[in-house]
Amino acid sequence: MVRTQILLSEEQAVALREAAARAGRSMADLVREGVDAVLSQRQLPGRSAIKHRSLAAVGKFRSGTPDLATNHDTHLAEAFGS
Repeated sequence: MVRTQILLSEEQAVALREAAARAGRSMADLVREGVDAVLSQRQLPGRSAIKHRSLAAVGKFRSGTPDLATNHDTHLAEAFGS
C-alpha cells in the first residue's frame, strides 16, 4: 500500500465516515473502492487496441492532392500561410 493524503469537504468526510460505519469497513477501504471504480471507467486502450484502430484507419481518408506525400512540406507551408 502507498500512503497518500486527500482533502474532503466536511460533508464528504461525515458521509464517508457514516457509510464506513454502516458497512463495517474503514474509510480508507471505501476510498480505495471509489478510486477503483473511477479507474475502471477510464481505462486507456492497450497497445494492441491502438494498433488495431490505427490500421483500420489506413486508407480511409483522401486529401484530393495527388502529390501530397511527395510535396508535403510545400503543402503544409501553404496551409499555414508561410
